[in-house]
Amino acid sequence: MNPRVKNNVTTIGVDGGPTVMLAHGFGCDQNLWRAVVEHLITHCKVVLFDHVGSGSSDISEWTEERYSTLDAYADDVVDIVRELDLHDVVFVGHSVASMIGVLAAARHPDLFAKLVLLTPSPRYIDDDGYCGGFSEADITELLESLDSNYMGWAQVMAPRIMGNPDRPELGEELTESFCRTNPACARAFARATFLSDNRADLDRVVTPTTIVECAHDSLAPREVGRFVHEHIQGSTLVTLDAHGHCPHVSDPGSTADAILTFVDAA
Repeated sequence: MNPRVKNNVTTIGVDGGPTVMLAHGFGCDQNLWRAVVEHLITHCKVVLFDHVGSGSSDISEWTEERYSTLDAYADDVVDIVRELDLHDVVFVGHSVASMIGVLAAARHPDLFAKLVLLTPSPRYIDDDGYCGGFSEADITELLESLDSNYMGWAQVMAPRIMGNPDRPELGEELTESFCRTNPACARAFARATFLSDNRADLDRVVTPTTIVECAHDSLAPREVGRFVHEHIQGSTLVTLDAHGHCPHVSDPGSTADAILTFVDAA
């Protein structure tokens, strides 16, 4: 199937400007980028899409076997870039999509000019000498809870992931996004996300990269941002004075500024 339909691809903004591709994280869709897009479209050509199984993608293209790892999502990104004949792409990935971008760029560095990794985590489970933020038991419990009652899990977890309890409308929006996602697709994507270990892939990245972290993020603590920065040669690390794991929703102005600063950097 044509990737434009398969991934519900949308293109907006300035033809001839820098091409910025925005990739959403788990439980989300391209709509959650809308406040950032408002800042980008006067300067950039913006490409948005939905991962298969999310948003308005063609769910008939989804199988649990294919989308049980992040590799298939990375392949989809490459297919979109090639189908649209995009060049010098600045790939912006939120959360797990940052690792999808790492995989795509490591395999096809010729397709990407720059990477922006927004609140990335190459591994969520703690390991010897590595702080991912969760124990193996934490992740097992999280996935079991998701399996037993996805809607209930979404209503509890989405506000925690969003943070900013003083702005409950943000958590409510993320909850609604989670609840729109097909539960079977969400379960598979959750496993691909929370059980992945992409630490070794960071060292393969040769594309100029900036890591954008939040000062207060319960899902990807600052130790993780530092680890990613240390393992991608030549990368830069930007810390937003923001709370939660979704600064593109809670602090879109600062997030867009970080993206545009890197887009325009020599």
